[in-house]
Amino acid sequence: MHPEHIPHVPVQRAVEVHQPTPYPPAVAVPALLAPVQPNAVPAVASIVLPDGRVVTGYAINPAQPEPVVAKPAVSRTAVNLAFGGVGFLAVCGGLILLTSFISALTAFITQLITLAAVVFGGWIAVQLFSASGHQGGTTVHIRKAVIKRNKFYS
Repeated sequence: MHPEHIPHVPVQRAVEVHQPTPYPPAVAVPALLAPVQPNAVPAVASIVLPDGRVVTGYAINPAQPEPVVAKPAVSRTAVNLAFGGVGFLAVCGGLILLTSFISALTAFITQLITLAAVVFGGWIAVQLFSASGHQGGTTVHIRKAVIKRNKFYS
């Protein structure tokens, strides 16, 4: 029997040691510099640290706060509200004129319809009651009529 197949016997194996492969040192990437105007070259400053090291570099100007813009005497909101009020009044005036115009137009149309009814009705009345309007038909002449005891005798 082979010793590897026996469960209670430990098998001796060779120990392999892997050494990590060192990477080459990273190439220093130069820092991105802000474009400098040719007339304005920043000054170089050197600082001595407490442990004796000297750090040299360009001086960084502190960030300047935004200039404060003077506020107008009247706020924009007040101006907008005033313009809105003027526009609203103009619209209301236009609506009043529009309703007045519609009322006048309605009254005018009503008068036209009434005038047409009177003229047309008069024309019909003239046609019905004129003597020259008969051109045919039956004419009944009653000469003498006698009514006795609710009966009509001719």
